[in-house]
Amino acid sequence: MTQDWLGIHGAALELRSRRLSLLTANLANAATPGYRARDLDFAAALQLHERGATVSSAGVAATRYRVPLMPSADGNTVDATTEQLAFAQNAVAYSATLAFVQGRVETLTRALRGE
Repeated sequence: MTQDWLGIHGAALELRSRRLSLLTANLANAATPGYRARDLDFAAALQLHERGATVSSAGVAATRYRVPLMPSADGNTVDATTEQLAFAQNAVAYSATLAFVQGRVETLTRALRGE
């Protein structure tokens, strides 16, 4: 559960983690017939959370099936290039959010020590 002192960044970190899981599942199922790729609409999930939804319920509500660029004969909607790009972009955003949260924790720790 995120703490109030993290502000929106705690929720953002949890949502980015959920998105990484979805993208990883997509890549892992790239050869699974009938698998439908999913993604998290991060902006929509964050907006739902700001309106009072829990991070978990906002993440579930903002999960969408990806529309394939080129449909496959076996019904699989995973495009590895699209998934890899989305994964890389989300990983960078996750790292940036994590660095911000770590900085916040370090600042609070120094303040509690009286430094």
